[in-house]
Amino acid sequence: MVETLLKKILVPTDGSKYAEKSLNHALVIANASGAEIIALSVIENGFSLSLPANESLNDINDLLHDETKQNLKNVDRIKEESGLDVDISYKIEEGSPAKAILKVADEEDIDLIVIASSGKTGFDKIIMGSVADKVVNNAKCSVLLIR
Repeated sequence: MVETLLKKILVPTDGSKYAEKSLNHALVIANASGAEIIALSVIENGFSLSLPANESLNDINDLLHDETKQNLKNVDRIKEESGLDVDISYKIEEGSPAKAILKVADEEDIDLIVIASSGKTGFDKIIMGSVADKVVNNAKCSVLLIR
């Protein structure tokens, strides 16, 4: 008997069309392998840690939380549209997206990360690097990069 290679697939989502494309790939893989998908949305609020707490900052954090919840609702919509019977659980993390993805991958014993490449180029990539690059270069599990 052949053991299933994939039991858990992590799909980070930021609500972009690129993330939707990676989710569609993950759904097909999960359906074929019987794996569970963990959809992860990360609230990137690092900028706010160095600012004094005030009402405007709380409003921004509320907006970030609302956007994150909407990203995960989109996962439900895409799954429904696919017609595939795949188990999906949801996680929300705060902080650096790459670090949060890698942390969840370790904590959840993920077998495969399916992540989108948004094609960031130029100055932003030199200064920040891309989330996908950091994940590909630091993950302990396999990573499928979707363009």
